Formats: sequence, structure tokens, C-alpha cells
Amino acid sequence: MALPATIREYRIQGVSHRDFTIQNAPLSKPRASEVTIQIHAVSLQFRDLAVSKGRYPGQRTDIVPCSDGAGEIVAVGEDVKGWKIGDRVSPNFALDHVHGDVTEAIKNTGLGGQIDGVLKEYINVPAHSLVRIPDYLTYEEASTLPCAALTAYNALLGPIPLKGGDYVLVLGTGGVSIFAAQIALASGATVIVTSSSDAKLEIAKKLGAQHLINYKKNPNWEDEVLKITEGRGVDHIIEVGGPGTISKCVKAVRYAGHVHVIGAVSGGDGGIPIRATTHKAITFRGILIGSVKQFEDMNRLFIARQIHPVVDKVFSFEEAIEAYSYLESQNHVGKVVIKVTKN
Repeated sequence: MALPATIREYRIQGVSHRDFTIQNAPLSKPRASEVTIQIHAVSLQFRDLAVSKGRYPGQRTDIVPCSDGAGEIVAVGEDVKGWKIGDRVSPNFALDHVHGDVTEAIKNTGLGGQIDGVLKEYINVPAHSLVRIPDYLTYEEASTLPCAALTAYNALLGPIPLKGGDYVLVLGTGGVSIFAAQIALASGATVIVTSSSDAKLEIAKKLGAQHLINYKKNPNWEDEVLKITEGRGVDHIIEVGGPGTISKCVKAVRYAGHVHVIGAVSGGDGGIPIRATTHKAITFRGILIGSVKQFEDMNRLFIARQIHPVVDKVFSFEEAIEAYSYLESQNHVGKVVIKVTKN
């Protein structure tokens, strides 16, 4: 197919997603080591809201937002091996994070923050950043994998992977949290999910979560976690709340357990309680997405267990502002997706 000379893309203009504008931009040919992807779908996450408000550390201004997309290769650079036109792919969140630990240089290749992202019709990316998406997933489903799913996978199956029979506590029912529940269940863990909404907890129950806690009805949810685990505490916690929930997590986790720190949606000013942490030998680990190699490993698990991402709502490309507003409302369970192509 002939590639267009110009494409449509969103750029951040102002201090909110409500200031987004669609612009026309030229599409260049891929460099020798790059491919051109026609983006079919993009998923949103909490980071995208922060970037839209200029509050994400190290972000550029006047940038194409969003890190998570899925599409098909429509052009291939002359030096690219192993990829062809028509392949269904996603670029990794950080384009240069191929394997191993993250570095400052790798972090600075993060799509939609440090460099232009995927909320556009086509994008050129290096071939080393590509991951093949599972055949059984739609583009809308696959677009949710690069950040939320991979973050959850890195947390639970990274350096110290969970074991069958472990207890996993998942805070909330957003994108990372729902993926964490699905991955934990697929790996044989017992899952506890918290939420302020019984309706959202019912969705977690349908996914297979064995224990549900409404933290508005039960503000001392950490005590309920200890009851469920007969006083032992959980092995792993997906911590997306931040300072407002850290102290509760310290109580809810077992001795020598693991708290995977991912977000700070609950706000608050408190830090990690050092004395309690050392007394229980707790490991706190910050999670910064994952590598291409981890993405590939995660996809093997998804294929083996036929895991389908939970997509709450799909918006059209022209409705991107509405999609951001819906994400900001926190009424969703799982992921909010923007469909870029018409067909």
C-alpha cells in the first residue's frame, strides 16, 4: 500500500487534555533500522493524564502523547531483519529497553513522555523495540499490553516471581491492578482485590478473584487481609495508592514479603515507615514498566492461558479528549482504549 504523505496526530497544547488538538504532520520513510507502523488502537493510563498536565518528570512539551499502541507494519527499513509488512506488533514502552535493567538513557526513550508517542495514525520506530502481539487478541485488546500488563508482569514475575499458592493483594481495579489479578490467577495465586465500588469488585470476582474488600465499607482493610491469611499476611502487594496506603500495606504484607510500588493515586504525604519495614524485612520495589524480553515472555503466558485484557470502553480517534476525561473520572475497570483506524 502507498503510504500517505501526511498523517493526523494529537499534540499536547496547554495544561490539560481538554486543550488537545489534532494536527496534520508529514510522514517520513523509515530509516534503515526502523519500521513504519499503522496504529490501529491506543490505550490510556494514569501517566497520560500526568503528561497532559505537564506534571510527568522529564517530559517534553509540545509532544504527541501516549505510550501504548498496537498496529501493523506497513513499511520496513532496508536493514531490518525478521519483520515484514503485515506483521501485527506493538512497540515497547521505552524503545531502547530490550533486556536487562532500566537506565537513564533507556528511560529517556519512553514513548509519549520523553519522545513523541503513539496517539497518531502512523509512527516510525526502531525494529529492536517491536513485540509481536498474540494472534487471538484484537488491536484494541493488544494496545493495553505495553505498559499496564507489562508493569503487572514485571512486578509479579520479575526478579522474585510469585509461586502457586501465594497470596497476592491487588489495590484497586484500574489497568495495572486488573492485569495483576489476571496474571496472579493464571500463575496459581490466591488473589485479594480492594475497591471502593461493589460493582467493580463484582467484575474482579468474575475474573476469578477469591477475596473482595470494599475499602469504603471496611476502611481498616489491612486487618481484613490478615484475617483472610490467618494472620500471616500476603506474599505480594500491587501498590498503586502511594503514600496514602503504604502504611496499610506494611501491616498487610507477610514477613519478608514484597510490596511492588507502581503508582500514587491515593495521594498523601507519608513515606515508607522505615522501622516497621526493617522489623518485618519487607522488600519495596519500584516498577518502571519492563523490557522487550519481558514483553515477549509475558505474551507466552497470555497465549498459554488465553488471557483477554479487560477493556472498559472504546472511543474513536476524534473522541480522544472524551477518552481522557473518562479515564480521569476513574469510573472505569481495566483499560480505556482509543480506536485510531476506522475499520
